[in-house]
Amino acid sequence: MTGPRPRLLLGAEHRCSYLQGRTARSVFVDPQMPLDSVRYGVLLDWGFRRSGVYVYRPACGACQQCKPVRVPVAEFTPSRSQRRCIKDNSDLHVAAESELNSEHYALYRRYLYARHPRGGMDPEDRVAFRSFLASAWGESEILAFRDARGRLLAGAVLDRVPQGLSAVYTYFDPDAAGRSLGTFAVLCEILRARALKLPYVYLGYWVPGSQTMDYKRRFRPLETLTAQGWTRLPD
Repeated sequence: MTGPRPRLLLGAEHRCSYLQGRTARSVFVDPQMPLDSVRYGVLLDWGFRRSGVYVYRPACGACQQCKPVRVPVAEFTPSRSQRRCIKDNSDLHVAAESELNSEHYALYRRYLYARHPRGGMDPEDRVAFRSFLASAWGESEILAFRDARGRLLAGAVLDRVPQGLSAVYTYFDPDAAGRSLGTFAVLCEILRARALKLPYVYLGYWVPGSQTMDYKRRFRPLETLTAQGWTRLPD
């Protein structure tokens, strides 16, 4: 990264969202630091990610369970179940959109009420919806998944950086759970990165022992950030 190294701020301890009975803590890049997609790409490779305009990474002392992971796009081959997922959703129209409009907000609300009713995010807070997903300094887009009638079934917010795409958040129609839209969204993100000739899709943190994060290990090959740099996760 050109220029001075980022100043980091240590956040307060709070209840861990992934592992029961544990507390968590994060370090944040000083919000006063100027950021753009190039600088954010460097921070991604250092294990950071964003929530709104805030860029952070876990700093939980003795616990090191949050592992940044990314998919090397050129080497990815879908598994049998992933190929079946693609086939089951072949009737959907997938396109990149630029606006988090009221249609996306309504689907996001339904998703939170059904899947994360006590997850700490208020589905009725429209301002929080935008501030959580949008970024004034980044290059973001929304993959929209629509059925034959044009009804929005899922949205996946992505950040584009020079070396890849970073998955920010995915929300989908809880009544369409049988489609495995979360898995399908990641598969489409990999295909989009390949079409854009970008080498990686960053999936955020994989947390061994967390059921909600377990799906990420199914995308192979998968790389994780260690003290020695990015390393292939053993099968």
